[in-house]
Amino acid sequence: MTEWFRDELPCSTIPVDDRAVHYGDGLFETVAIRDGEPRLWEYHVERLQTSAARLGLEAPDESRLRSGLVSALGRAQADRTRCVAKILMTSGRGPRGYRRPDGGQMTILTGISDAHTTPDACYRDGVNLRLCNTRLAVQPQLAGMKTLNRLEQVLARNEWNDDSIFEGLTLDTDGRLICGTMSNVFLITGQGLVTPAMTRCGVSGVMRRHVLTLLDKAGIECSVRDVGVEELWSSEDIFISNSQYGVLAAKRCSERTWRPGEMFHRIAAMVSASGIAEGPA
Repeated sequence: MTEWFRDELPCSTIPVDDRAVHYGDGLFETVAIRDGEPRLWEYHVERLQTSAARLGLEAPDESRLRSGLVSALGRAQADRTRCVAKILMTSGRGPRGYRRPDGGQMTILTGISDAHTTPDACYRDGVNLRLCNTRLAVQPQLAGMKTLNRLEQVLARNEWNDDSIFEGLTLDTDGRLICGTMSNVFLITGQGLVTPAMTRCGVSGVMRRHVLTLLDKAGIECSVRDVGVEELWSSEDIFISNSQYGVLAAKRCSERTWRPGEMFHRIAAMVSASGIAEGPA
């Protein structure tokens, strides 16, 4: 269950004329709360602000976002030591029609819910993936952002009911590997590390950014570029990243299997040392 707050007050409804309902006109961030503090907060705020500017929306002040989050955490029943905050921003209410009304007031909601626990075995042994049939449309104007339009991810995630599958990987309409339904993907190859570019579609995750920053500081090169699906099958190792669980190695996708190798374990140790303490010690 998620408890929602607006302007620091409990909220259980949204107006039916809010543009989020009709057009998905807005953005969201899903923030891991650990020991009462939002993890990778600066990255979340920056992505929300830059995405708002790209959509032609007023970028929210960090102080307003922080105030709403602190108030919601103080009022919610969830365990503050380990929970999830969802910040949902819409372009606000308006009349029928795609054009936004002049002087419209954006809506910012903060939801607090209990955090799901990823089994220790996922960190120890890796996770099973699948390749989704649903393709992501190429749209550079929306690439990288976390908009309220998630129908492609909804369709992809509903392709399977097998609980042994942890995540599904998606391609774009040109057959390039992009990301998971809720994660980003990294390949470890004989030539080094590579992660798909988010210039055509997909979501540029904050944990992806954190991993790339750690790799850069460690002097480990990671190529950010277009990735063909054939590289998925020929890679030596694969791992996925997400703001909630950190990084997880892949052990299977279709008939291809992997075992978490030395490079992945090194990267996982770097992530853990940076304060992303998830999974078994």
